[in-house]
Amino acid sequence: MNLYGMQGKVALVTGGTSGIGAATARLYGQAGCKVLVVGRDAVRGQAVADEIAAMGAQAAFHRADLAIDSAAAEIVDAAVRRFGGLDIAFNNAGYRESNALVGDQSIEEFDAVMRLNLRSVFLCMKAQIAAMKARGGVIVNNASVSAIRNSIPGLSLYAASKAALVSLTRTAAMEYAGQGIRINTVAPGRIDTPMVRSNTAIDLAKVGATQPAGRLGTEDEAAQAVLWLSSPASSYVIGHTLCVDGGFLAQ
Repeated sequence: MNLYGMQGKVALVTGGTSGIGAATARLYGQAGCKVLVVGRDAVRGQAVADEIAAMGAQAAFHRADLAIDSAAAEIVDAAVRRFGGLDIAFNNAGYRESNALVGDQSIEEFDAVMRLNLRSVFLCMKAQIAAMKARGGVIVNNASVSAIRNSIPGLSLYAASKAALVSLTRTAAMEYAGQGIRINTVAPGRIDTPMVRSNTAIDLAKVGATQPAGRLGTEDEAAQAVLWLSSPASSYVIGHTLCVDGGFLAQ
């Protein structure tokens, strides 16, 4: 199925072993992309790649820890070696601190959040842009509605890292729009993912009931937005933050 005209494109997904990353990787496969799934968990990552291959698309898993600086260039090189280039990158890997007030957060936790949510994306973009300069491409960075309005006390570091990511994305989008590289951000709201479910301080049923949509979003709903931003259907969308939030920011 040549969904959105993406047949044969090479797509890279970080944090692709579960949640929105895995859902997006599957959609890329359904659209006919060649998909490199990146993550730390080899068992889950290979399972996602196998699912995509079962659809008839080409897919592979590459184990990498993006908290290590050298991993960014490594995964781009892996995509180019395996599939001959890079057309699409979804920078989805992220980390959220344990709930605590700002005054109780440690420097180590601050560094861990910023390293994965901001520094690693910066390094990934550098490598991805270098690979795309000759052929053009699309980069989608995964932020959060918390970058715009954080309603969860105790997650200040996560919100700050995602706000910085939105700003980085906008500037990079302006810098490279004229070179055929489109860069945008997706900002999911309250989506039912393993990361969200792991936050025991949040009553998910209560949070879902307070959303205008009356529920939490699904991984696939967020992934569909990433797919659109990655496709020629959004060809005039540059430097945008697409909120997939069930009306959260409209309240």
